[in-house]
Amino acid sequence: MEKIHIILIAAVAMIFIFLIATINSPVLVVAEDAEEDASIDMAAEFSIKGFNWVYPGSSYNSYGQTLHNVHMNNPDDPYGAAKEIMEYSYNESPFLVISVNNFAAESIFGESIVKDIRANDAYNGYAGNDNVPGTMSRGDAMSVAMLKNGINVPMIPIQIILGNIKFILV
Repeated sequence: MEKIHIILIAAVAMIFIFLIATINSPVLVVAEDAEEDASIDMAAEFSIKGFNWVYPGSSYNSYGQTLHNVHMNNPDDPYGAAKEIMEYSYNESPFLVISVNNFAAESIFGESIVKDIRANDAYNGYAGNDNVPGTMSRGDAMSVAMLKNGINVPMIPIQIILGNIKFILV
């Protein structure tokens, strides 16, 4: 019984330390399309201060390279390039990138999550479907689709083990 208490205290301490670390340096969460070559389709920065959507097509470095194309433009260090883009575009310097591919997203938020996001993304002219009306920005479309579909929490550690969710220190 005492080992469980120690493990719980250690877990709470790790979460607390992680949140404190985000005060000065946010975490960058990127949605990467495993079926599309070199693409970050959406991103978000998370810190103890809050959660903000980051649009990869309008996030760029001093050379005009976008977050969307970091793998293509910087194949040797795409996540270092992502950090540089965040610094240049938003004056934020993430210490950690969490990469989530579409296989993980579908396992965690349901098989229709990508279709629902696209259906609700008015920016790209998608028409909507039975789950979403098709009138939102990409960030709002993601928020609504994730909330509507719910989250399958037990799939998160499984997707980490499968390599569909990666943690990259930058």
